[in-house]
Amino acid sequence: MRIDKFLKVSRILKRRTLAQEACDKGKVSVNGKDVKPSARIKVGDVVEISYLTGGVKFVIKDVKEFVKKDEASSLYEIIGTEN
Repeated sequence: MRIDKFLKVSRILKRRTLAQEACDKGKVSVNGKDVKPSARIKVGDVVEISYLTGGVKFVIKDVKEFVKKDEASSLYEIIGTEN
């Protein structure tokens, strides 16, 4: 699955266009490397997202095309935050 789609499906970012913009601006990295929106992700990858107010780091636990809102957080495990 593409990283931009995963960020939307998992509801880490609300819209896919926001995920694409974040990737294009170098705010998203997978396993320590900045990625483009089309980068492929898999279970076990470590993703970091930088925001203006900090950031979040998480491990991908599952990859699904569609999930219900209350199940979205089961796709990842947060392993760190930055303030």
